[in-house]
Amino acid sequence: MLDTVPLRDRLLAVLTATLWGCNFLAIHAMLTGIPPLLAGSVRFLIIAIPTVLFVPWPGVKVRWLVGYGLGFGTLQFAFLFVGLDLGMPTGLASLVLQASAPFTVLLGAVLLAERLTVRQVCGIGLAVVGMAAIAWQRAEYAALLPVILTLLGALSWAVGNLCSRQARPANALHFMLWGSIVPPIPMFVLSLVFEGPGAQWTALSTVLAGDAWLSLAGLAYVVVFGTVVGSGIWTMLLSRHPASTVAPFSLLVPVVGMTLAFALLDERPTPVEITAAVVVVGGVLLGSLPRRRTPPAVDTTTFIPVSSRQR
Repeated sequence: MLDTVPLRDRLLAVLTATLWGCNFLAIHAMLTGIPPLLAGSVRFLIIAIPTVLFVPWPGVKVRWLVGYGLGFGTLQFAFLFVGLDLGMPTGLASLVLQASAPFTVLLGAVLLAERLTVRQVCGIGLAVVGMAAIAWQRAEYAALLPVILTLLGALSWAVGNLCSRQARPANALHFMLWGSIVPPIPMFVLSLVFEGPGAQWTALSTVLAGDAWLSLAGLAYVVVFGTVVGSGIWTMLLSRHPASTVAPFSLLVPVVGMTLAFALLDERPTPVEITAAVVVVGGVLLGSLPRRRTPPAVDTTTFIPVSSRQR
């Protein structure tokens, strides 16, 4: 539970949530000039090349590394980037993607036998109600598909979380970096199939002509702060604490993401979406509250006065 997490690790979790909240604006900028699946492939390729050349092997089982790379890398960002490209609002995406928190807790309970408390179950229930309200609201505006894609991204993130938890790497940053060698080829193939070589060449020519500086700036932030720094810290925290303890901190991400989208992108969520966002964040916070500690009972029946033992 939260009371077992050192203050330093809690502050690191908050820092990661802040970096990831800003990451959604960087993704929005990146996708202005680069197709979503190609952007995901390039993002991880930039990390994979120096990793193979200079970063030591993390010393984990290959299946957990591949599972992490496919879940956290390939599938999460393929679903998220395509959802954003199809019209998912940036701020709302930062909230819906955090469904990874209840997904992680539930998968941890089912697959890893991590114990759930009544408070966690109630918190997950509130989060699910909030997510359902958002899906219902989006369906009214014929924009349900981007929400579904973002939710699938959240589920993929949860799978990656559990693979990271099972791998228990000695060096979390090395593990995260080596996990980045998995996504580039699958995402490039997906880009080739669904976006086509024409879109890829157009994006490349735009970058070479110097007309995609905003996309490149967003890509640089996503690579350095969103992936290397943020994901490295997150993976380290998952290696130290149960998934059910770490995952709820990710619900701080939409607080940053929705605020920045409101201030900089002029996104105006509906009253239903605002209410649902409060319910989601409140539900995860409820599930994260520490249990009250009760002092151990003193067994006075075995106490024998010194004078009695000396007789």
